[in-house]
Amino acid sequence: MIEHYGDDTKCREALERIRWPNGVACIRCGDTSVSELREYDKWECNSCRYQFTVTAGTIMHDSHLPLFKWFLAIYLMCESKKGISANQLKRTLGVAYKTAWYLCHRIREAMGNDQLTGPTLFGVVEVDETLVGGKRRGVGTGNREGKTWVAGAVQRNGMIRLERIPNIRKHTLHNFIRETVKDEAEAIYTDELKSYIGIGDHDTVHATVTHSIEEWVVGDVHTNSVEGVWSLLKRSIIGAFHKVSVKHLDSYLDELEWRFNNRDNEHIFRDTLRRIMTTDALTYSELTA
Repeated sequence: MIEHYGDDTKCREALERIRWPNGVACIRCGDTSVSELREYDKWECNSCRYQFTVTAGTIMHDSHLPLFKWFLAIYLMCESKKGISANQLKRTLGVAYKTAWYLCHRIREAMGNDQLTGPTLFGVVEVDETLVGGKRRGVGTGNREGKTWVAGAVQRNGMIRLERIPNIRKHTLHNFIRETVKDEAEAIYTDELKSYIGIGDHDTVHATVTHSIEEWVVGDVHTNSVEGVWSLLKRSIIGAFHKVSVKHLDSYLDELEWRFNNRDNEHIFRDTLRRIMTTDALTYSELTA
């Protein structure tokens, strides 16, 4: 990354190629007749006289952070399997904690931008739910106060869908499955939770493993893949982030989902830059409202 994007000029040229593959166009009127104001790193439209930069209107809008530091932060968040904390980025980039925190959340916003909607998983799908947060000193593991439910569905050797849910009642989990798993899915594997009863149909098998009697694998039936994702999520929170708020939990789930679904993508850094260029600005006041 340093070899290809070692200074702001190289970073800016890369963003221009991503944002305007067919040539620079005015972001206000769309006219391609523009003049470069090289000394200000800006462009001026020859029609409407609007001046703009390559980052104007994107998640990078009005940022005073050098582009190289943006690129480095994006790279580290893409390549860190368990994520990277704002405190670590603060030390790595040499910026204030507030700057690093805001930077991380803007990148997560881009990772979650235009995330998959509608049923996308097919074949054999594992579905499970887990509790996140709420750990208190001196309180047993059975306590659920302050904890948040998260549902997950993983296609075997494929993608994952994660969603924060209010409870694990039947209608909640069935709605989640309908929104993520295609009707023609071959099989859905879950644990013995009664809320999953009835999710199978004439062309989709529903099979379970009974964890309460320490039954983990029955032939091809197991939920080990989705439970591996829960381990990754919780190791991220404990080992990297230490604490996450319910308010921003969706953003952390989006980050994990994006990174997991692109785990074999050699161009994840480039594809994340493309999302950066197509995500609207997120102000600090909006983020902290």
